[in-house]
Amino acid sequence: MMQSILWEEELRGGQTWSYVLKRGAALRLTDVEGGANVSALFYNADFPEERYNMPDTLKAQHIARLTEGFVLYSDMGHILCSITSDSVGWHDPIGGTLNAAIVHAKYGEKDYQRHRNEWTQSSRESLLLELAKYSLGPRDLTPTVNFFSKVQVEADGSMHYVPGNSKPGAHVELRAEMNVLVLLSANHHPMEPGTVYAPKPVQLTVGQAAPAAADDPCRVSRPENGRGFTLTERYFGAEARP
Repeated sequence: MMQSILWEEELRGGQTWSYVLKRGAALRLTDVEGGANVSALFYNADFPEERYNMPDTLKAQHIARLTEGFVLYSDMGHILCSITSDSVGWHDPIGGTLNAAIVHAKYGEKDYQRHRNEWTQSSRESLLLELAKYSLGPRDLTPTVNFFSKVQVEADGSMHYVPGNSKPGAHVELRAEMNVLVLLSANHHPMEPGTVYAPKPVQLTVGQAAPAAADDPCRVSRPENGRGFTLTERYFGAEARP
């Protein structure tokens, strides 16, 4: 949980944002109006070739959703971030990212030159522009975590989007277990119904968190997580907790 606040800002609907969270920092996302979606990417800020791995995150924790007590694994077995607080209960790691084809088919094509702030943006293309600031490109784009959104997987393998998953004031808080480059895009979920382009804003709060103790809920929620924390602590030369 966040112990102190360093600064806050609003991520407007349609806006993309990036920041390097230092190990031990916390990032809280708050759904201001309800119904928000934030597509997120995560990289080892010191070695961006290491990045969030969706299959390992789900497989190691035996889950198809993310919430408090779970972690985000990298493709090298380290823990990038832990979810230390969550009032939503379900965040989607499998639904994909809003791309230009979906935007144009559902919302129409409106460019910035003619429509200014009413232009229709794509999360995928916006995230690629943000990645370019760090000399990263299309080959570095991984599956996103879609915070505040719920995609239900049925017994027959079918998937459907569940409206109304996040209420006004709902939040999710991440603790950085490494130095993590975080990219966020506040835009529609690709499976969200409707034809009106109106992505919702999200409040961002950055602060400092207490380190993961031996009985930290994220550490003990799965045996695999205990090993993941040990591997991550050794990466930084820190003493692994028993």
